[in-house]
Amino acid sequence: MNSKVASILKLKYKPVALVWADEKPDKAIEFSQGKWSCVMFSFAAAARGREAVFARDTYGCWGGGVGLGFGNRYKDFPGGEEGFHCFLSSGNKNSEKGRAVAEHLSGPGLAEFRDDFLEGERYLKGPELVEAFVRKLPIVDIPAEYVILKPLENVGENDSVQTITYLADPDQLSALVVLANHARSTYDNVTIPFAAGCQAIGILAYAEGGKDSPGAVVGMVDPSARKNVRKILDSNLLSFSMPLSLYNEMEASASESFLFRNTWKAISE
Repeated sequence: MNSKVASILKLKYKPVALVWADEKPDKAIEFSQGKWSCVMFSFAAAARGREAVFARDTYGCWGGGVGLGFGNRYKDFPGGEEGFHCFLSSGNKNSEKGRAVAEHLSGPGLAEFRDDFLEGERYLKGPELVEAFVRKLPIVDIPAEYVILKPLENVGENDSVQTITYLADPDQLSALVVLANHARSTYDNVTIPFAAGCQAIGILAYAEGGKDSPGAVVGMVDPSARKNVRKILDSNLLSFSMPLSLYNEMEASASESFLFRNTWKAISE
């Protein structure tokens, strides 16, 4: 598959397709079982031309397992869901259970995580708000063994494409937002939710695919994801994810849209 929109916008990085599959592709990169890593590392690799695969024991981190659709992996977080609620907010240092869990968080690469575990990432004010946030997430256990991230141009006719994601700078993002509304009578067809980078390309975009009028999800507003990929991708990018139906709608709209009028030409040339 080749994207007319990506070509018109002159996107620097390849559009990324998220595919569900029951067979693991050859030569795809994959995290080691039980090793922590960020899904967005693999997303960045796909945007640069690689393929990456995830399974229920190789999703990299608990939030990544949730974001890709492998069920509620927050239950596996150190200290369980309660530990995660504190981790994303005010920290576990005031909890006897939390301090006990932190004593076992030692080893290569865990110093920063241990600090965040105790002091909290402070993305939400308190654990009760994190609990409410998790409760409202469209957490799902997908009916497939694997999730694959691959350049859109590598998609085959039998691939079960669930979402497609562009990486866009501010000007390109403005065009994508307008184009997502081009064939609609409504104006709110793009959202920018508080969410992890992997949730924006995964479960939140999956949920859009189940709607009568599916919308797009802007992501990479997660500071943790941005920190992880800032040495791999340009620092001025946000993600724009959509289910296949909206992708097709935008592709069909492009030729008759503002993208060939003077205003966009003045911005893009």
